Amino acid sequence: MPEAVIRAEGLTKTFRNGTQTLTIFTGLTFEIGTGESVALVGESGAGKSTLLHILGALEKPTAGGVFFLGKALGSLSDSELAQYRNKDTGYVWQNCHLLPEFTALENVAMPLRIRGLEARTCRERAEHWLRRVGLGERTTHQSGELSGGEQQRVAIARALVSQPRLLLADEPTGNLDENTGAAVMKVLLELVREERLAILIATHNPAFAALCDRVFRFEHGQLRQRSAEAST
Repeated sequence: MPEAVIRAEGLTKTFRNGTQTLTIFTGLTFEIGTGESVALVGESGAGKSTLLHILGALEKPTAGGVFFLGKALGSLSDSELAQYRNKDTGYVWQNCHLLPEFTALENVAMPLRIRGLEARTCRERAEHWLRRVGLGERTTHQSGELSGGEQQRVAIARALVSQPRLLLADEPTGNLDENTGAAVMKVLLELVREERLAILIATHNPAFAALCDRVFRFEHGQLRQRSAEAST
């Protein structure tokens, strides 16, 4: 079995709505190992984004715990959680969230600049990852000068520039047409396998989910796990 990069134990998330409690999910327990790709599917509002936010330490669970390489996120200080978000995990959003006034290279280098690395190191690493996603000739282009697929490739490079162990992707092809989305998904999964990362991808596209090693399906606040082949 591959090393568990991320492990959830008994995750529960609820929200208060006036006098009522809304349960998003309850008692989720699973792990994702090194080099493993997992698709997360389910209806809109089922809790996919909420689960990704919890695994990425952007939200806290109501109950249960998340463990990264065996260490509980709940035991980390604020500065350690900031490092976890900046270095140990990469996030690819449906909306690329590129800074429009910056070039592709500057957008990719941003996590490293935030960490305080010297400018030359940031530039070299950003150039490397832009080449890896096939945009070596587009480093000086601003986001408005890039196609939707190119913008998402920049976002993938930005998520990987810190060389994380865990990648979280929230509908990364949701704003793209089928052919462009397929090309972006191909690049994403190839890089994940080459770098031996763990990845959890929320997607509505069953064909893209089938490209992953396993599929988690949200059903009535619970996760049903199956192989990708069985989900097609």
